[in-house]
Amino acid sequence: MWRWGDSYWTPAAPETDGGFMTTSTATPAAQVDDDDFQEILAQTRAFVRGVVVPREQEIADTNAIPDDIRTAAKEMGLFGYAIPQEWGGLGLNLAQDAELAMELGYTTLSLRSMFGTNNGIAGQVLVGFGTDEQKAQWLEKIASGEVVASFALTEPGAGSNPAGLRTKAVRDGDDWIITGEKRFITNAPLADLFVVFARTRPADENGTGIAVFLVPADTDGVQVGAKDRKMGQEGSWTADVHFTDVRVPAAALVGGSEDVGYKAAMTSLARGRVHIAALSVGQAQRALDESVAYAATATQGGTAIGNFQLVQAMLADQQTGVMAGRALVRDAARAWVEGTDRRIAPSVAKLFCTEMVGKVADLAVQIHGGTGYMREVPVERIYRDVRLLRLYEGTSEIQRLIIGGGLVKQAQRG
Repeated sequence: MWRWGDSYWTPAAPETDGGFMTTSTATPAAQVDDDDFQEILAQTRAFVRGVVVPREQEIADTNAIPDDIRTAAKEMGLFGYAIPQEWGGLGLNLAQDAELAMELGYTTLSLRSMFGTNNGIAGQVLVGFGTDEQKAQWLEKIASGEVVASFALTEPGAGSNPAGLRTKAVRDGDDWIITGEKRFITNAPLADLFVVFARTRPADENGTGIAVFLVPADTDGVQVGAKDRKMGQEGSWTADVHFTDVRVPAAALVGGSEDVGYKAAMTSLARGRVHIAALSVGQAQRALDESVAYAATATQGGTAIGNFQLVQAMLADQQTGVMAGRALVRDAARAWVEGTDRRIAPSVAKLFCTEMVGKVADLAVQIHGGTGYMREVPVERIYRDVRLLRLYEGTSEIQRLIIGGGLVKQAQRG
């Protein structure tokens, strides 16, 4: 059940025993019913459009999310909306996650990045593959926003394909020693916990040899580099992270297995692709709305440019892309929840929607003309921000390989 505040929603406090949830991880996860979810969605929309949108320029100028917005997001439960209720989260399934992401995508993408790793690629590693003890230690703190978790997979020589991983973990008695370098790690400058992927041995007939470890950010040997200077997404911080002879106990090995890492990475990334696709739809909707509003009011020769057929054609292409993307996201999310397709459909949705939002943003700048090229105009920021969506959680090229290769394998098996 839910406890509703004056402005925001938060999950009701669960029964605990010694500070940890008493519910077994074997118990089916509690679900948010449609009525509660519609209220969550409405509150999120009000927060995004009424609180964050008016401060987008402030976020861009300061390259930071204001503390009051961060605090409000914590109070709303946004740091743990996809974490199961037994661990203090809201427990949204991926179909609900996608609907929420389309609302979050309506504003600066740095808002979603603030809590995206907690709910997504980092948090889901623990949800899906952590031991009961690891979940008890970390998930409630992640869900509340007390802990910011970062997903440390990408390296200078291993981006979309984790098989090229070079970070090493070597056993030393009961401990592990981790050495390597990670690149472009979202929320690294703010992270309290790194979910670190490392190779324990070369791939062999027994498995990939890729493990994943839980490494607190204050562990000796962990060094976070300077914040990256990016093309866009001001307010979302990324940085390199160096691990130099970082010693962690055996309990830090996720799932207690040296071969969990590759599957955990692939599963978390595939789930994240549906989320990124939904986020893209939200940004595309915003670009479309900005374009329609501008076309209806800006004039050339005393005539609103929206009355010109070629401008209407651009608006039509934007609307078609948004509607197609929204339908595709919902279909892919439903397939994930039902368990009917957790490989090809996420890649299809991610490929189409991230490419689509790039085209919609480009058309938005075109409709705005010279105005759209100016800083402090929303479509200029959107144009820069959405370019990254085609890169992370696997590039468009990787998605095409997953889709095409998967179709061929299905035919060969059939």
